[in-house]
Amino acid sequence: MQYQDSPYNLIVILGPTASGKTTFAAHLAKKIDGEIISADSRQIYRGMDLGTGKDIEDYTIDDYTIPHHLLDIVDAGYKYNVFEYQADFFKAFEKVQANKHWPVMCGGTGMYIESVLKKYKLINVPVNQELRDSLQGKNREELSNILASYKSLHNQTDTDTVKRAIRAIEIEEYYKQNPEIEVELPDVNPLIIGVNIDREARRKKITSRLRKRLEEGMIDEVKQLLDSGVSPEDLIYYGLEYKFLTMHVTGELTYKQMFDKLNVAIHQFAKRQMTWFRGMERKGANIHWVDAFEPIENRVERVIELLKA
Repeated sequence: MQYQDSPYNLIVILGPTASGKTTFAAHLAKKIDGEIISADSRQIYRGMDLGTGKDIEDYTIDDYTIPHHLLDIVDAGYKYNVFEYQADFFKAFEKVQANKHWPVMCGGTGMYIESVLKKYKLINVPVNQELRDSLQGKNREELSNILASYKSLHNQTDTDTVKRAIRAIEIEEYYKQNPEIEVELPDVNPLIIGVNIDREARRKKITSRLRKRLEEGMIDEVKQLLDSGVSPEDLIYYGLEYKFLTMHVTGELTYKQMFDKLNVAIHQFAKRQMTWFRGMERKGANIHWVDAFEPIENRVERVIELLKA
């Protein structure tokens, strides 16, 4: 299937954690001469491998390594954001197009995916210290209510911390005060494929994968990051594995407490991912769902048929 022979110019493979989307995307890319552009908000960090599920070996099939982009592009400790992702994605997208290869976006970070598909009007919003000072002392619920008061959010951000909620309000207020801002982005006509995995099977796979990664040295990975100069606060900022493992390494949690809390948190995260994807559908995204346990060859052929439509 040649890139030029389809009405689509982008393939999106999305799904919750532990759905096997990377392996699927790699087999598809090999079959259709594609390159993968990651859409994972934590796999962009160097040195954060086991904790982010950065299974680099999944990109190699039969001794051929699929070209891939937006992995290992910044150092751990840096606060990468959706504005940077959108810009970096389109640079990679145009590079893959220039190679006359299929761009295959693969990931589970809904906001990153939608920033591309909906072409969010994103700019590098400056700090508004006066606004930040006025919001100090408010809790997450109060901040979320303020954020919801904006008529049309340019992007829906994760507000699981007060700091992130304040930043989201800062961004919306800037857009409100600067409505004339326009951002020119390449057109995308995506074929969106969702990898669906039964909830109970997903739960078992998440827990099994967590045990495996701990055995492979995930705690040592966190220790190495801390030894390299990344602060505990910065690692905790990344959430999930890095939050709870850091709390264990610094003595705040026992091993069992860490495992139990982290296991629950990953299950909740996967549920939020699916809620986001279902929300995309309600807002008009046409997602073609495939079963995670269907043979990969069958799924690949189905995508190829859809590309011809």
